[in-house]
Amino acid sequence: MTTSLAAQINSVLAALILLTAFGLLVQRRIYGLLHLFAWQGLFLSISTALVGYAAGSHHLYISSILTLALKVILLPYILHALIVRLQIRKEIEAVVNVPTTMLIGIALVIFSYHLTAPIMELSTLVTRSTLAVALATVMLGLLMMITRRHAVTQIIGFLALENGLFFAATSATYGMPLVVELGVALDILIAAFVFGIFFFQIRTTFESLDVNQMAKLKEED
Repeated sequence: MTTSLAAQINSVLAALILLTAFGLLVQRRIYGLLHLFAWQGLFLSISTALVGYAAGSHHLYISSILTLALKVILLPYILHALIVRLQIRKEIEAVVNVPTTMLIGIALVIFSYHLTAPIMELSTLVTRSTLAVALATVMLGLLMMITRRHAVTQIIGFLALENGLFFAATSATYGMPLVVELGVALDILIAAFVFGIFFFQIRTTFESLDVNQMAKLKEED
């Protein structure tokens, strides 16, 4: 595989990652969010392995396997088990309606391309064309956290934001040192278990995971 072909395939994978980020913004069903998050993790895993092959960075193969195991298999399974235990079946409401959210998301993508344009001109890396997409994915994950009312969907937004940060690291510097990546992966896994305990405690105390209802209780106090 030539370097140019690897760069083209990686650009396609970047577009798919960005597409799943927009899908997370507009998706209202909780199981749909889990499926999209898993797909995003799969595209990220393939992209990481491809960059490792094109750049000769063999530690990225381990990063790709970690991403596949953690973000495609383990985290979606943990979140699915939480959703079943918490009996979340209704559609998830958003603070901002879908058309407005999409317009804000498009504006963030344009801003990301404008912000990274000087870097893309100077960079000689295979991944220079995907840096803007990585930054846009981070911003879209943050936007999802802001515009969703349900605690579980905000956590999925946080995990999508982390996907964007990992993709940005791969695009900008061919990934972080392996020790750092292992530490981050362990931190995310521990956070998933902490979130699970936190959700159960909130559900027991407030009988809801809607952050608006919890804010109303605070106002009444």
